Amino acid sequence: MQIDGDAAVTGKGTATVAEAEALPRVAGIGHHRSTVHHSTTTLHHSSATIIITSPNSYEGDHEVGTGLKAAIQAGVERKNLFITSKLWCIELSPQRVRPALLSTLEELQLDYLDLYLVHWPFLLKEGASRPPKPGEVSEIDMEGVWREMEKLVTDKLMEMHPGWRNDKMLEACKENNIHVTAYSPLGSNERDLVHDLVVDKVAKRMNKNPGQVLIKWALQRGTSTIPKSNHDDRIKENIAVFEWELPKQDFDALSSIPHQRRVLDGEDIFVNKTCGPFRSVADLWDHED
Repeated sequence: MQIDGDAAVTGKGTATVAEAEALPRVAGIGHHRSTVHHSTTTLHHSSATIIITSPNSYEGDHEVGTGLKAAIQAGVERKNLFITSKLWCIELSPQRVRPALLSTLEELQLDYLDLYLVHWPFLLKEGASRPPKPGEVSEIDMEGVWREMEKLVTDKLMEMHPGWRNDKMLEACKENNIHVTAYSPLGSNERDLVHDLVVDKVAKRMNKNPGQVLIKWALQRGTSTIPKSNHDDRIKENIAVFEWELPKQDFDALSSIPHQRRVLDGEDIFVNKTCGPFRSVADLWDHED
């Protein structure tokens, strides 16, 4: 969203909820726990890529900004980049949304973002420990924050892959015209979907690698997705997913993988089992699992 006076708008004008359907359904690049250098240098070889930048919790915005600047100077057009960042928990109050965005833009050396998201929906006090202690999680004015965020592009980022389809949330987003961007599309160390037997079988039948199959599954559900890698060749493979489709039987097989469970549950960040406001993962997620 470009900043113009007191208004937060996209490069194409003021964003509305209805415009969520116009957001690109593409495979992008995430850099959480990865080396930023590989993601940004790969831009030199890609003409249409999502870059998921970092909120204060990841750090590295300045390094990403340096890489983006270098890529643009090398000839990558800004219009061919879809750049996203997130509002971290200590900034989650209405009066801090805009200043946080401006700070991110300065770090990234950009004039605008294409998308700005709320990260974890908890208001942490400055200097809060991980997990937070009693008194370090404040009441959140979510309505006020949401009003500020509605001035920006409307999208929702959530964990979503065949091991955690998150069907209920996806359906709710569709009903409210909210576009979904799926993170961790390949699973994680705790749930390695790349070596899942169903995924491997589909990949061999399609003559694709398992990562491409998982990314394509996400795209065919109507979501965007942000796989991450430190390897240039793998990053290129991850975005080579647009000239083919998963047959219905393979898509359905991937959509039927059992043992559904969330991998990135926030336990290491928010759960304090002895004295915190959230003493279990179930508390954190309102027992929705």
